[in-house]
Amino acid sequence: MQELLAIVTITTLAVISPGPDFAMVSRNSLLHSRRAGALTALGIALGVWVHVGYTLLGVGLLIRESIQLYAALKLLGALYLIWLGVRMLRSRAHDAPAPNAPNAPVARGDLAALRAGFLTNALNPKCTVFVVSLFLQVVGPDTPLAIKLGYGAFVSGAHLLWFALVALLFSQGAVRARLLRWRVAIDRAFGALLVGFGAVLAGSALRR
Repeated sequence: MQELLAIVTITTLAVISPGPDFAMVSRNSLLHSRRAGALTALGIALGVWVHVGYTLLGVGLLIRESIQLYAALKLLGALYLIWLGVRMLRSRAHDAPAPNAPNAPVARGDLAALRAGFLTNALNPKCTVFVVSLFLQVVGPDTPLAIKLGYGAFVSGAHLLWFALVALLFSQGAVRARLLRWRVAIDRAFGALLVGFGAVLAGSALRR
């Protein structure tokens, strides 16, 4: 029971803390559609299983013990975030048509939204640290595999639930209609956030 309570508490605090996942879901929900935001949230939840998988296979211990390997993974994730951010920073008014325009796209492609969420989480060093620390420090070594998989399902489900709520909020008609007037500025703001996250992570990786 203590193990379960620790999993629930730590996961809840980690999920709601701002980061690249939040920025991506918010941006896709606002600038594309509720469906795009929800699929981004689903991609994030699926990305969590990448971290859970390698942690349960023992790779998580290797990552924690190998400074060089962890720094390399951190740098890879940082470069991906910077790449995403630069793409958003380069957005222009004609790249994001008004929602009522005759030729405006209804939503971002389903696969693209799902992939964005998956890669943002799977390559997020913050999530690597969180999952590895959670399973290696909170979960006991004698805990059955089925229980560990259940913990993984909870962590993934918590991400899905929280970011689905974020998608719902940012895709509300009244909120979305007002904010879309500044859609290019918003896209660039989210881009700057991702570049900032990536730069901090890259600097941290290179200092190791």
